[in-house]
Amino acid sequence: MTPPSFKLGTWLSLGSTTVAELAADSGFDWLLFDLEHGSATDAAIPDQLRATRGSPIQTIVRVGAPHHDLIGRVLDWGAAGIMVPRVCSVDDAERIVKAAHYAPRGHRGVARTVRAVGYGLRPNDEKQMPRPKIIAQIETLDAVDQAAAIAAVDGIDVLFIGPADLGYDLLAQKSERSYADCVTRVALAARESGKECGILLRRTEDMAAMLELGLSWIAVDSDIGLIREGYKRIVAAAK
Repeated sequence: MTPPSFKLGTWLSLGSTTVAELAADSGFDWLLFDLEHGSATDAAIPDQLRATRGSPIQTIVRVGAPHHDLIGRVLDWGAAGIMVPRVCSVDDAERIVKAAHYAPRGHRGVARTVRAVGYGLRPNDEKQMPRPKIIAQIETLDAVDQAAAIAAVDGIDVLFIGPADLGYDLLAQKSERSYADCVTRVALAARESGKECGILLRRTEDMAAMLELGLSWIAVDSDIGLIREGYKRIVAAAK
């Protein structure tokens, strides 16, 4: 039994509008369009977002870096929110929040003809527009240590653990701390600040343990991963 706050997502890395449309119609709560490690350029994002139109799904775009111009463009294109990799400090978190908001909270550029406001059919007024979901990725030991401070930043909604980068950093730093301990610390930091916490998993079997820790924004697998494993199963069965 999943809690009411649970949001199930998946990773989209191919840049395919067909896959985006299929995923949006399949019952997920949110989709992650990946500009950091994905196969498509940022120019592919608007059509993928259009492919989800009519679905209640939340569309989150992971930008490759916390560049204020790219964050503003993604939100202008109509994404419900952003995910930013390698957020390691309060300063990082503050810069992201400012890039995603208009003045006085931030410095996002104002445009009245972008998709987010119906190309001018709706008012460009932050008080009337949906608040962008801002997801900060915790992917290093430094970020784990700063997780409570990052979560306390007004405007940060979700601490999202990046398992591959965090696991790699533990090895690179030759740390004696365990990956499981880091996940627990991030989950606790989010909960104590009244924020949500999430993670990317490869198997649905791992969800129960994460839900037990209080994680609620959980993504499972990716379009590339699902296709790869499907191909492997076909070849293994045939040979």
